[in-house]
This record gives sequence, C-alpha cells and structure tokens, in this order.
Amino acid sequence: MPSPNPLLRCAPLVLSATVLSGALAASARAGEAYGAVGFPGVLGGYAQTVNEHLVLRADYATLGRHNKDGEREGINYRGKLKLARVGLFADYFPARGSGFRLTGGLTVNDMSLKLRSNMPAGSTINVGGVNYIATGNEYLNADVKIPKVTPYVGIGWGHHRREPGWGLIADMGVSIGKAKLDVDTNLASYGVQQADIDREVRDLRDDVGKVRVVPQLSLGASYRF
Repeated sequence: MPSPNPLLRCAPLVLSATVLSGALAASARAGEAYGAVGFPGVLGGYAQTVNEHLVLRADYATLGRHNKDGEREGINYRGKLKLARVGLFADYFPARGSGFRLTGGLTVNDMSLKLRSNMPAGSTINVGGVNYIATGNEYLNADVKIPKVTPYVGIGWGHHRREPGWGLIADMGVSIGKAKLDVDTNLASYGVQQADIDREVRDLRDDVGKVRVVPQLSLGASYRF
C-alpha cells in the first residue's frame, strides 16, 4: 500500500497554523486604548474585544485633590475633596455592528471629603439650631467617604469591534453606594448642650445619606489597533 503523500500529512498542520495565525491577528486588532474627560475627571483605559457582543475593559479616572472653604448653618469649614477610581467593566452590544452598549461592572474608589471647622474666638456659631459664642478652641470635623467598592451600571457608545483607527466614546452611568460620615467634635467640653450636638450631627448625616450614587458622564476618543 503506497504511503500517504507528505503534503497530505502536513495539510492539517498547515490548516491549524493558518487558523491560529488568523485568530492571533484578529485578537491583536481587538485591543483599544482610550481617554475621556467629564466626571469623575480625566480618565484613560484599555479595552479588549471578546466577540461581536462583548468587550472587557479597565480604566482609571481622577479629578485630583481640591481645597474649598464653605459655610453650613453658621459653621465655617475648610474642605478637602479627593476623587479617584479604578473601573472594571463589561460592555454588551445588543445589535451587531452598532456602537450602542449596556455597561456593567464595579469601581474601586478613593473618594472622600474632609471638613475641618473654623470657629474663631468671639464668633457666633450655630449648633443644632442654637447660637453659641466660640472660644476659638472648639471644633466639629467631619469625614465623608464613598464605599471602597461599588457596582456600576450605565449605557454608552463606542468600544465595539471595528476597523483599526480612531473612534468616539461616551459614557453615562452611576456607581451605586451610600456615602458614610464620621464626626469628631469637642463641643461638649465648651458648654454646648449634647442635645444640640446630636441634632447637628443628625442633620449632617441626613445630608450625607442623600448621596447614594456617584455619576459618570464622559466623552472621549479611542484608538483601535
């Protein structure tokens, strides 16, 4: 019986190599770098196409650190705001070839607001609806923090599979997580009634408790390899 033609024996290997080469080339073209601006700040990231309907991506966004003074119910505060987060997302494209997508994932947050009271001696401060004259030694400090890890849901445009080159991206969504408040004060040591302090702290907690989401609204560009 004649032995098989060597070319025929090599055919499966050649076919497998061709398929693998095509898959690797397609995978290499599926990568995308992107950047955007908006809220929560300037962001940059990388996206990887899985198939026609699914893209996985990660990015980092920050607004940096900002100082801002303000007043609340008769008490002056010096505020320090920090906003930064890492996002891990999965984009689902309902219609093949369309840039519209549904996005889900989570964000790892470094977001906080530190409020440090400023009560000069002789100034009038209002604590829980009652006026007091400050000695200059009182303080009522508050730290507001967004949970470290929060789920994210949103919609957007872009990151879909397409030819290499530049593209437009847009996102609108929310990270879901209730802000938390920590308060430190020595007002009771300077003649302020505990009931008034409790009322002031309760009002602060009520205000902070209204923060249950961190929005994202951003617009930018991407480059697909």
